[in-house]
Amino acid sequence: MKRLFVTSIAAFALTVLLCAAAWAGMVAQGKCIENDKAAKTIKIEEYDINFTPENKYGTPTGTVTVFDVSEAKIGIPPEPGDILRIAYTSDNDKYHAVKVMNVTKQDLSKKK
Repeated sequence: MKRLFVTSIAAFALTVLLCAAAWAGMVAQGKCIENDKAAKTIKIEEYDINFTPENKYGTPTGTVTVFDVSEAKIGIPPEPGDILRIAYTSDNDKYHAVKVMNVTKQDLSKKK
């Protein structure tokens, strides 16, 4: 009886962990190059995760990515030059932003 109970708990925990991994989206961070409000797209130059004192948001990779933001939640409106963190999904080589966070402006708001 105890073995069945432990096995059931382990199976439940494994199921929860696998579902959480499946729901986790992808995240990109980088410098905003263009915010095209008419086309509802944002173009960024992606950064990697090599944080240094000179590059506190990561090092530019040279990879430019365009995100469809037509259905995204956007916090503080991004401008070219702002550092953005974008949670997104992808299908057929097209990236759909779910949430756009303006890291540059959020940092400024903390300093007030």
